[in-house]
Amino acid sequence: MSACVSEAIVLRTYPLKEADLIVSFLTRDQGKLRGVAKRARRPKSAFGAGLERLSQVRMSYFQRETRELVNLNSCELIRSPFGLLRQYEAGVALDYFAEVTEQLLPPAEPNERWFRLLAAMLEDMQPGGPDRVWRAVLYFSFWAVRLSGYLPDMDACAACGAATGENAFFGRGCAGLLCEACRTKLAAGNRWTLSAASRAIAGEMLRSPVGRLPLSGWGRETAADLRRFLVQQMESHIERRLVTVPVLESV
Repeated sequence: MSACVSEAIVLRTYPLKEADLIVSFLTRDQGKLRGVAKRARRPKSAFGAGLERLSQVRMSYFQRETRELVNLNSCELIRSPFGLLRQYEAGVALDYFAEVTEQLLPPAEPNERWFRLLAAMLEDMQPGGPDRVWRAVLYFSFWAVRLSGYLPDMDACAACGAATGENAFFGRGCAGLLCEACRTKLAAGNRWTLSAASRAIAGEMLRSPVGRLPLSGWGRETAADLRRFLVQQMESHIERRLVTVPVLESV
């Protein structure tokens, strides 16, 4: 058994027995882990408020090679998401970040870039406001797909290789974008347009950290076509629908 201390972001907790919790968390150095926090549901728990969803903490735990679950000892709160929870949109966005991270990342595989992405979203959203929420949702979605290796060429047709032109087309189950000539490969009820303006936003996100993107003018309708495309790419690879997406889109 080895003792570890890692900076981590809590993703989700599940009740276990009368007073314990199973905790899913993303560490900076060891990737996504799951562990048992004994007596965490008792009023005077050593974990305090550190196990709340999307809390950034310094987690202390013991790990055995032969066991899937680690034993959590304690956690020190670094950054709390409580300030964001006063805004409903922000709370739903946190649920979305947590679900995407849980579904896309394999267990115990280090991915510091993903950890830094998630930490940057939490920091950037802290002042609150819908502009920051929707900017963070789109930026996170784009980089989640890219870091997972699922982001196709945004300027070339996946079918014929030609330039996509002013508008590109996509559909559920299609691994990339299609040009005007190839869009008929998609059924009429499974075809959406991705505008050149939204692809330009994607290009800007590829080059710039989230804090350098313009803040004003972001809302649910901003690059909604790009967000739909990115969600479909994620759902295609995990082979299931993301539960938080319909809630997010209804905000």
